[in-house]
Amino acid sequence: MTALLLFFGYAYTDAFYGYFGIDAETIGFSTQELLLRSSSALYLPAGVVLSGLLVAALAFPLVAGAARRGTGGARALRGMCLAAVLPAAALLVLGMLAGFEAIDAGPMGAPVLIGGALLLALLARLLYVRGSGATFPVAGERAALGVTTAIVALCAYWAVGSYAQEKGQADAEQLSHNLHLRPAVLLDTSERLSLGWPGVREAPLPEAAAGAHFRYRYEGLRLLAQSGNRMFLIPRRWTWDTGNVLVLPVDADVRVAFHAG
Repeated sequence: MTALLLFFGYAYTDAFYGYFGIDAETIGFSTQELLLRSSSALYLPAGVVLSGLLVAALAFPLVAGAARRGTGGARALRGMCLAAVLPAAALLVLGMLAGFEAIDAGPMGAPVLIGGALLLALLARLLYVRGSGATFPVAGERAALGVTTAIVALCAYWAVGSYAQEKGQADAEQLSHNLHLRPAVLLDTSERLSLGWPGVREAPLPEAAAGAHFRYRYEGLRLLAQSGNRMFLIPRRWTWDTGNVLVLPVDADVRVAFHAG
């Protein structure tokens, strides 16, 4: 579970900062930070899975009970299960086409279609066997059940990973239009940076002529991320087309102050 959370956290973080032109490896987040960032990518998938399990847990006893109360109900249930084979096969074919990029179903299309088709087929088979009064899985189907479960788990892993990347990019795009949500940075340096970025103002400090250590002040920067002794700063008028990221080592040659607004 920890490995899965780490992977999803990395996928989300890498897509998020990749929108700004850097990646998670460049920033160098710790394992704990990546684990914490995985929560943003897991709320919706976990909610969908738990809701589906709740519906199945409530519906299955009702359907199975109706089938046991009479031969008519069992016959109708088996007919419904056989009819479910057609949509399951159609979903599987669409998923395979999406996986080979023959059709455009989006990043999550292939795993959702393939996994959904196999889950539908598995549920239909389970109800069909229960409707006949036997136990599931029947003899000889354990291997097929194991393979099906493995493929569904792989599709779920694939889908959540794709969702984490989509979520990271979407959150980064939203942040790029609302940079006022990030801390504003007042930066003093001992050397001139010559940034020339839109919205970033450079001014010599009054005490620079007296031989002070810090000689230049920069305003109009926003803190994008911080990891270890490095800060990643962007201009407050950052755009995707002309975006820049300043990697700033936090040492004795810089002085940083944060403020809101």
